[in-house]
Amino acid sequence: MNDAASRARALLPAGAAPSRRERILQEAARLFAERGFHGVGVDEIGAAVGISGPGLYRHFAGKDAMLAELLVGISGRLLTEGRQRVAAATEAGDGPAAVLGSLIDGHIDFALDDRALIVLHDRELGQLRDSDRKLVRSLQRQYVELWVEAVRQLRPGVAESDTRAAVHAVFGLLNSTPHLGRPGALPGRDATAALLRRLAHGALAALSE
Repeated sequence: MNDAASRARALLPAGAAPSRRERILQEAARLFAERGFHGVGVDEIGAAVGISGPGLYRHFAGKDAMLAELLVGISGRLLTEGRQRVAAATEAGDGPAAVLGSLIDGHIDFALDDRALIVLHDRELGQLRDSDRKLVRSLQRQYVELWVEAVRQLRPGVAESDTRAAVHAVFGLLNSTPHLGRPGALPGRDATAALLRRLAHGALAALSE
């Protein structure tokens, strides 16, 4: 199962199968990541989900619309899930360390299960029209600020600029998963998640007050 497919299935209700639209996005993400946005045709995406290329136009206006939905969608999902994690930990009466730990765990899930989308963002963000690219950047900034606030709650004496730089550094560390090797060459998922968790916590603990 590819990374995007794993993540999409995890978001579905128990027993639910991905819709045709979701399957198109899964395969588009996989193909775009493997061969580049311009290296994939609509017919090939259609063939991957068992429909004709022209049939895709009942779901999407074209490849540009698929890419926009993938990149805007994952940025929005990270922000929404991050807010939910902060709210859940806060309502449970957990302390700042638990709030930050939950954010780290959520981003590790993304980094391990959505590697195709990380590749797409790195390579193809410039293919989006200006309005979609600005929306992605806006959602990402809000997600960064969610982390910055969580870190500052835990380490209030650290300068805000240092905190923000550290958060971006942790994102870079976690989002390096597409470059860690081929699937099967890495430790198991749980071992890799545990390693990333230790590295992320270690990087943020290095902030000096």
